[in-house]
Amino acid sequence: MKKLLNTLYVTTQGAYLSREGETVLVRVEKETRLQLPIHTLSGIVCFGQVSCSPFLLGLCAENGVGVSFLTENGRFLARVQGAVSGNVLLRRQQYRWADDETRSANLARSFLIGKIANSRTVLQRALRDHGEKAGAEALEGASLRLRFSAEQLSTASSLDVLRGIEGDAAGIYFGVFNHLITSQKEEFQFHERSRRPPLDKVNCLLSFVYTLLMHDIRSALESVGLDPAVGFLHRDRPGRASLALDLMEEFRPVLADRLALSLINLGVMRKNGFQQAEAGGVLMDADTRKALLVAYQKRKQEEISHPFLGEKLEIGLLPFAQALLLARHVRGDIDGYPPFIWR
Repeated sequence: MKKLLNTLYVTTQGAYLSREGETVLVRVEKETRLQLPIHTLSGIVCFGQVSCSPFLLGLCAENGVGVSFLTENGRFLARVQGAVSGNVLLRRQQYRWADDETRSANLARSFLIGKIANSRTVLQRALRDHGEKAGAEALEGASLRLRFSAEQLSTASSLDVLRGIEGDAAGIYFGVFNHLITSQKEEFQFHERSRRPPLDKVNCLLSFVYTLLMHDIRSALESVGLDPAVGFLHRDRPGRASLALDLMEEFRPVLADRLALSLINLGVMRKNGFQQAEAGGVLMDADTRKALLVAYQKRKQEEISHPFLGEKLEIGLLPFAQALLLARHVRGDIDGYPPFIWR
C-alpha cells in the first residue's frame, strides 16, 4: 500500500514557493519560513496570493506532486500536474464505460450505496452517543428512510432514477443535520445546504472541507492512471472533475461531515472566526482556516480498518485505496467496485 505523505497547505498571503535542489522553499518577504524535501509531499495547496516558481512546478511535476491554487476562502481556481501516469488502455476502457449507460449506472449505484450507508451511519452514531438529546426521534426516522433509499438503489436501472434517489436521500440527511450539532447550537444553526456562496457558518465549514477532500481524491485518481474528468454518476462538463465527484460521494459523510461536526461540537470552531461578506456569503478568517487545516491533517493520520481490503491504513490513504479498487474493476481484475462503507 502507498505510504501516506504530507500535503503542504500555504495560507500566508504574499508567500513565494521556489525550488532549491530537491526541496521546496517557502519564503515570506524574502525570509525562508519552511524547507521540505519534495519526496515527503503528496501535494501542495495554495490559498490566495501565493506564488510558485516555474522551476518548482517542474520539480513537482517530475515527482507526481499536484499543485492546486484556491482563493483565500477556498474556491478552486486551477491545478498544475505533470504527465498523465498509468496505462493508456485503462483510460480508454474508462471512456468506453462512461459512454455505456448500463455500466455507468452500475458504478453510480456503487458510489451511492457507499454515500447513503455512510450518511446513515453518521446518524446512527449520533443516536448512540447523544440519543438522550432533543432530535432523537427525527434522527431515527431519517435513518429508517435512508435505509429505504438504499434498498431502492438495488432496483434502479437508470442514471436518472439513481440521481433521483440520491437527491431524496440528501434531502433526508441534511433535513436532520442541525440535530447533529450538540453544542454552540445558537451560534451554528443549519437550515439547508447552500454552496455558492455558503450562507451560514456550517455550510462555510462543509464547503471548505469538501474542497480539501476533492484535492486528495483527484490526486488519488491521477496516481492510479484514471482520468478525474470522466465520471459515471456525474457526467462530462468542461472544467469539472466528474469522476472525483463520483468517488467523493462515499467520503463526504465520514471524512468531511463528521470532521466539521466534531470541530463545532468540541468548540474548536468559534462563531467569531466567521464573517458575513457583502455579497451575502459567510467566510472564515485566517486563524479558523489554519485550525481547520491542522485538524484535517491530523484526521488523515488516524488509522481505520478497511472493510474490503481487511487491513488497517491511515484515513488519508482511503481515497487512494478506493481509486485503486476502481482501477482494478475497470481493468477487469475484480468483478465489481466495492465502495468504502464505514462501520
